[in-house]
Amino acid sequence: MPDSAINEDMSTQELITIYEHVQIDAGGVPIIAGTNMKVVELVMAQLAHGWSPEELHFQHPYLSLGQIHSALAYYWDHKEELDADIERRRQYAEKTRREAGPSPLANKLRDQGLLARTAIWEF
Repeated sequence: MPDSAINEDMSTQELITIYEHVQIDAGGVPIIAGTNMKVVELVMAQLAHGWSPEELHFQHPYLSLGQIHSALAYYWDHKEELDADIERRRQYAEKTRREAGPSPLANKLRDQGLLARTAIWEF
C-alpha cells in the first residue's frame, strides 16, 4: 500500500498519508492534520525533553493524543528521513549562532559575574 495519496478535493493539493492525523503539505513536509505543527517539531520536543505522549499532550493541549501517537508512529516509520531533517536543523542553528557572534547581553552578564564564563549555552 502506498504511504500517501493525493486528495483531489483539497485546494492546496496536500497529500493524505495512511497515518490518520498526518498530512504532507505542499512543500513535502509532514504536518499534524488540522494544525500547522510539523511532525519533526513534535519529535524534537520529545527528544529534547524526554516527554511521554501524555506529557506532550499536556505541553501542547491543542493536540489530541491520537494526533500525537499518529505523528510519533509516522516518525518511527520514517526515522532516517526525519532524523536527517533534525540534523539539518541543528547544523543550521549552530551555523547561525556562530555567525551571530557573542551576545552583548551574555557578555555584560559575564562581566557582572551573573553568568559563568564557561557556560555551555552562549546566548
